[in-house]
Formats: sequence, C-alpha cells, structure tokens
Amino acid sequence: MADLLHFSLVSPVRELFSGDVKQVDAPGVEGEFGVLPKHAPFMTVLKPGVVRIHEESGVTPVFVRGGFADVTPAGLTILAEEAIRLSDVDAGALDTEIAKLRSDAADPGDETRRKRASERLVYLEALRAAVA
Repeated sequence: MADLLHFSLVSPVRELFSGDVKQVDAPGVEGEFGVLPKHAPFMTVLKPGVVRIHEESGVTPVFVRGGFADVTPAGLTILAEEAIRLSDVDAGALDTEIAKLRSDAADPGDETRRKRASERLVYLEALRAAVA
C-alpha cells in the first residue's frame, strides 16, 4: 500500500476536506507547490487559486481566496480565507454577481462601497477564470 498524506482544508465557515490523499497541489504566494507524503515541514501563505486534492479516486479542485498552508510530520493543513469546490460553483450566478460588482466598483458615489466591490470583484474574477 502506498504512503498517504493526511490533509485538512478548513475555512472560517466549515471544514471542506479531511482525509488521507496521495498529493495536494496549492497556490503559494511564491509559486505553486505540491505536497507528498513525508514532505519536509514548512509553512507558507497562499494566494487566490486552485488547490488540487489528489485522491485515489481522482482529483478534486477547490478554489481558495488565500490563507496559510502548514506542513508538519502529521500532514498538511490549509486554513483558507474562503474556499469552494469548483463543482459547487454556479457559473450563471457568478456572472450575475460579477456584473453587479463591476457596476458598484465604477460608481463614483460611496468610496467605501466602491472599494469593497473592487476587492470582491478581484476574487470573483479569479474564481470565474478557474471555473472556465
């Protein structure tokens, strides 16, 4: 039997994944990286992008908004600011929200609203690109 890596993916809302996997690929701020069983310990910051969970049955892609990855002798834990399985994304609803945020971001009125819309827009456009 092959060695497996214990992996947990947690967001502030819920634990999205916990189990033993063959490999995990993640979007680090210094570049994409992969973690295999018995990987050397390290910690890094994540940028928005896709985490690929390699299970025996296939690969599960999960989009993260950012966060931290911590590799220890016990396994890999990702603490994500926000995370969603790509299979759970409704592309139509996403496009509608992006259109609304573009309008809000271009509104010369409320500066605070414009800034929040611009920040959320960056995240949702990256999520849309990952879904495409």
